[in-house]
Amino acid sequence: MTIDPALLIKYNVPVPRYTSYPTVPFWNEQIDPLQWTTVFQQQFQAENQRRGISLYIHLPFCESLCTYCGCNKKITTNHNVEPEYLQAVITEWRQYRRLMNEPPVIRELHLGGGTPTFFSPAHLGQLIDAIFTDAVIHPDHEFSIEGHPNNTTQQHLEALYSLGFRRVSFGVQDNDPRVQRVINRIQPFENVQRVTEQARATGFTAVNFDLIYGLPLQTTSSIENSILQSLQLQPDRVAFYSYAHVPWTSRGQRLFDENDLPGAALKMALYQAGRNLFADHGYTDIGMDHFALPGDALHHAWQQGTLHRNFMGYTTQHSGLLLGLGVSAISDAGIAFAQNHKTLHDYYKSLAASAASHTAAVGHSPENGSRFPLHEQVSLPVVKGYFLSKEDAAFRAYIMEVICQGATTFQPEHLPLLQQYTFPELAQLEADKLITWNEHGLQVTAVGRHFLRNICKAFDLHLLRREAGSEKPLFSKAI
Repeated sequence: MTIDPALLIKYNVPVPRYTSYPTVPFWNEQIDPLQWTTVFQQQFQAENQRRGISLYIHLPFCESLCTYCGCNKKITTNHNVEPEYLQAVITEWRQYRRLMNEPPVIRELHLGGGTPTFFSPAHLGQLIDAIFTDAVIHPDHEFSIEGHPNNTTQQHLEALYSLGFRRVSFGVQDNDPRVQRVINRIQPFENVQRVTEQARATGFTAVNFDLIYGLPLQTTSSIENSILQSLQLQPDRVAFYSYAHVPWTSRGQRLFDENDLPGAALKMALYQAGRNLFADHGYTDIGMDHFALPGDALHHAWQQGTLHRNFMGYTTQHSGLLLGLGVSAISDAGIAFAQNHKTLHDYYKSLAASAASHTAAVGHSPENGSRFPLHEQVSLPVVKGYFLSKEDAAFRAYIMEVICQGATTFQPEHLPLLQQYTFPELAQLEADKLITWNEHGLQVTAVGRHFLRNICKAFDLHLLRREAGSEKPLFSKAI
């Protein structure tokens, strides 16, 4: 399918990726830890036995700076930092364990970064063993890790496989040596091939490649070569991301010449070239920059209407509670979000204070052994977050249904808000044949699936109200 270039130009506007709603810029800079603790306990009790829980563990260290990267990372070649950080994550996990009234049922676990394979196989094993202690592994679990092709070893893969990991995502980004030099990610394709073949030989059943369009010095020819070379290895999934140029938040992006960035027309051509190649090679466009082969679980979930989306992107699991551990990690308890301290110093300091508080509480426990109230025993490293209103929860559901099912049904009680904010947006989207709709609901068209971020914006009341005030955009452009 060829997309009208005029549509790409029209909808190339700043919009979120909607891994949450409300999106992070609209969260409160401070959070009530006691309120978060209460919400977490309630959601755990509701979800643990019903669907299990999801865990995301942020491992922030990288040996070198990739200048395009917008992730929270710490650059160092000193691997002596590993034990201290892992102990901090384990301490945080134990704090949450004290809020659980029963062993956690772990359904989903993802190690992200940073570079998780910065850590040695032995240290990763110690971390996972600590997480699994007195926990129950859901029979339909999915465990995954992000790996760097340059430093993921056979020993990493074997250790993770033995712990139940079956999916690995490799950051390929681009295979062109010129592009690699300017983004400071020198990564021979031979390394990508080696680690992909090792993963499959070890028993991993799903290999994902991350590729990025819109990087400095990319051309249609160069990106086609990168994609074709990558597809020789037949990754089960591909995330084909638009480079988000946000130098006001990612200082590393200030290190290359902005004149090397593709202009809007070229960037759109890069996107078109990539998605056409994926289609030609049998990949289905799942939505939001994700492509999957027909045999992949993500493709099955898309077909069956069971896709879910969270801070880890699209997933086949929907646990109802995502707990983020580690510096800057984000948790999602359904009706509330919480984010940890963003710097290692503050994260460590918060956990040290928690440990001291717990020691004092134990030392002064009454002789009869009665327990202190939970909120007096637990101090979590959360610093930022958001508690959803009924309006937020309702419109979050609309956004999730559009992203994951490509359709949604409107509730009558929301009609006043829909008529004021959403319906004017939908009218324009329908005029461009991206959706069909009436006052009962909407359906995304085949063309509209390439503009899901723009369609979701019609339900983003926070953003629509902000734009009515003509404030500065907060997000990268859609394409």
